[in-house]
Amino acid sequence: MTTTDWIIDIALVLIVFRQLREERISKATFIVPLAMITFAAENYLHGIPTAGNDLVLIALMTGVGVVFGLFGGLLTRVRTLQGRVHIKATAGAAALWVASMGFRLGFAVWSTHPSGEAHLSSFSAAHHITSGQAWVTALILMAFGEVVVRLGTIGVRALILSSRGVRTGTRTQSKTEARELVTR
Repeated sequence: MTTTDWIIDIALVLIVFRQLREERISKATFIVPLAMITFAAENYLHGIPTAGNDLVLIALMTGVGVVFGLFGGLLTRVRTLQGRVHIKATAGAAALWVASMGFRLGFAVWSTHPSGEAHLSSFSAAHHITSGQAWVTALILMAFGEVVVRLGTIGVRALILSSRGVRTGTRTQSKTEARELVTR
């Protein structure tokens, strides 16, 4: 693994640790993680292999990422505070993210050692996975699925909370005003 690989992985873990403290939801809540996965896509995603069982592997790992993202989004606390929507990653949400990032990081380290490479080659041959790029694509799309679904779940929950009418002082804001709070 290169220094860039380590920096990307550590930065992705730090995103959730940053969210362990409650913060107001903003455009940056969505833009920063999406920018990071876009960067990862540009550097690691070089097509989607379709031979053998490559697509099965990719779909399976993407599905795992989607499930982790859904639970991570549901385990993130979304509430209003002083008329603004706030989020806070719970310990459960952070644990899911760290576990999935740890798995991907551990897999990357393991697969670069002779023993891991031999086991991975044997497993791939036995299951008709045709290339190392299939594994890279599967792990990248697993991360994408997790990030996108987690952000989407948080965004939908924030929008629902806002559209119910956020109480501020003695008046309830309109749905339009509440949506503006989410986009700030």
